[in-house]
Amino acid sequence: MAKKSKIAKNDRRKRIVARCAQRRAELKASPGAPARHGRREGRRADGVPPPAPGREATRVRNRDGVDGRPRGHLRRFGLSRVNARAPQAHAGHLSGVTKSSW
Repeated sequence: MAKKSKIAKNDRRKRIVARCAQRRAELKASPGAPARHGRREGRRADGVPPPAPGREATRVRNRDGVDGRPRGHLRRFGLSRVNARAPQAHAGHLSGVTKSSW
């Protein structure tokens, strides 16, 4: 079980990234004006100015939907490997997943 503060912090980051996503898409779509000598000052190679700290989508962590575990996340189910296997897959709650045996 993850700390409540870490889950809340990640949710706050998701809201900030979602709020800034439209502006970032507009900036990426518009070409950056080249500065003197062919260089773009204050901009990256793709012409997008660097975002403020904490507003990048890479800062959002994929977490388990049940207990907030940050590691071993399976995107297909939105669960961690622990919760996907024992309580969910073995009980038959995940469609298309069967228990392996050999």
